[in-house]
Amino acid sequence: MATVVVALGGSLLRPEVEGRHNWLMEMVRVIGARVESGAKVALVVGGGAPARESIELARPLIEDVAHLDRIGIAATRLNATIVREALSNGGVDVSEKIPESIEGAVLELVGSDVVVMGGTKPGQTTDAVAIRLAIQSGAEKCVIATNVSKVYSRDPRENPEAESFDELTLKELQKIVGPPGHAEAGTSQVVDPVGVGDALEHALPLDVLDGRDTRVIKSSLEGEEFEGTMVRS
Repeated sequence: MATVVVALGGSLLRPEVEGRHNWLMEMVRVIGARVESGAKVALVVGGGAPARESIELARPLIEDVAHLDRIGIAATRLNATIVREALSNGGVDVSEKIPESIEGAVLELVGSDVVVMGGTKPGQTTDAVAIRLAIQSGAEKCVIATNVSKVYSRDPRENPEAESFDELTLKELQKIVGPPGHAEAGTSQVVDPVGVGDALEHALPLDVLDGRDTRVIKSSLEGEEFEGTMVRS
């Protein structure tokens, strides 16, 4: 049975953004359909704006980066709970637990078609968690669903002339995002450099795409052509 891991950027769950409720309902349908076709799906949900805002609130009072990371992790698990409950309500066979470790998520996948989790421990972004979960679960690939359409040479929101890529090698992606290292708590990149390093080491395929359009996620999950960046070894 094929397994696919999806890293859902926390920004995709912002309730103040128009259409987010419809997006969540569509995600339930997409995941449900993929499970019905015989796949297992693991979802790793980011913290998004709530995580960054909470970290910024605490930053003047807390110097320890690990403690700030824990605040962000709590936000990811709240978002994961929202997704988990939506899937359960939609009749999807989803694990009752929100695993707090990669090993725990792998075990939950044994008995359930879908598992949803957030962050695990300080020093790991949810991208890195998703990629390591994909490696440990033997997944065929990891889908990075973010809020930009493709991988760009630079941040397109700050550099309108940034070049976009339909295909990249893992080595090329590592050059774009930079060397593996612990990012400052609350920061955001298209793909975490630590996760890219792990994917490179294990030759794990990545699909980077705009998760705001559930049709794009569906195409990637079904192995069809999709609008985004295909990253291979």
